[in-house]
Amino acid sequence: MSGCDREELREVSAAVLAVTSRLSVREVLQTILTSARKLLDARYAALGVPDEAGSFAEFLADGISEQQWRDIGPVPRQHGLLGVMLRDPNPVRLHDIREHPQFGWWPKAHPVLTDFLGMPITDGEEILGELFLANKNTPGGFTSSDEELLRLLAGHAAIAIVNARLYERSRELSIVAERNRIARELHDAVTQKLFSLRLTADAAAALIERDPARAAAELGTVRRLASEAAAELRAVVVGLRPADLDGDGLDLALRKQAELLDRVHEAEVVFRAEQVPVLSASRQEAAYRVAQEALHNALRHASPRRIEISLSAASGTAVLQVSDDGTGFDPDHSASAARKLGLSSMRERARSVGGRLTVRSEPGGGTLVRLEVPTGG
Repeated sequence: MSGCDREELREVSAAVLAVTSRLSVREVLQTILTSARKLLDARYAALGVPDEAGSFAEFLADGISEQQWRDIGPVPRQHGLLGVMLRDPNPVRLHDIREHPQFGWWPKAHPVLTDFLGMPITDGEEILGELFLANKNTPGGFTSSDEELLRLLAGHAAIAIVNARLYERSRELSIVAERNRIARELHDAVTQKLFSLRLTADAAAALIERDPARAAAELGTVRRLASEAAAELRAVVVGLRPADLDGDGLDLALRKQAELLDRVHEAEVVFRAEQVPVLSASRQEAAYRVAQEALHNALRHASPRRIEISLSAASGTAVLQVSDDGTGFDPDHSASAARKLGLSSMRERARSVGGRLTVRSEPGGGTLVRLEVPTGG
């Protein structure tokens, strides 16, 4: 195999591996674009994914400097030849782009393009975007072989875009499921408190003339119930904010959760991380949900002054701990039905990813929830 063949193989391999990696869709498309420009020996390359407003949700370029990119100005609109390729699934190969009947213009700082090869990015009959190259370095312009190779790379780009869509759809479904869970919590917790608050207010109103002292006591209960209902609603709002575990990682997602809870609750909520463990997506998700449940239980039931979340790793094991200095409870006997359900949920999550959950608590002695899961995949 010649050096040229090996270089081409490396570029094709980079494009294929990018699609199967955990890179963002923008990074995958940029890798495919760069590989296309190098493989087809072009001076310039670009890739666009349209939006619904006549512009592009993503528009990437390769072969120009950052300063050139800034000088060119805003992302192009879907006009001229760019618009044609978003409506026609056939490739476009030209010796001079300026000879195309739909050619319009380009900004003053835009490089002058001559020979051109454009390939729509398709999924079945749907056109997802467009990939094009310009100014072939080798004399003679782009060939039919170049066209076939670009079609292959456009197929990889289509896979990346479809995968991104599927991920977003999955994320939307997860958010819907989380909203349903929170709606159930609203019914079980906040609604009950509001009902009690209304009854107590009615009782205070009935007593206000004949027993002012008892009426005042009932109004004190109203204030307490209103405060608790407000705290429950704050917790629900927090629950509606999904963690971006893929983007942030478990440690940053937990830190954000701690900072948010610290702002909306009286208790001090802090997070610390020692060596950040490497965990699979399912184990990250399980650890995050266990932390959420432990935090919810502490804030709802224990009246703590301080809650600490810690994350560490040692000897192939990741350790998540949530500890509080609240009222504590007897895990075997005095836990409420809601808290027992939460403990059962945490244990089930731990088992589902090969982990182990330990809960240590006693009345007046605070609570420690400890999750241990294997690191790696």
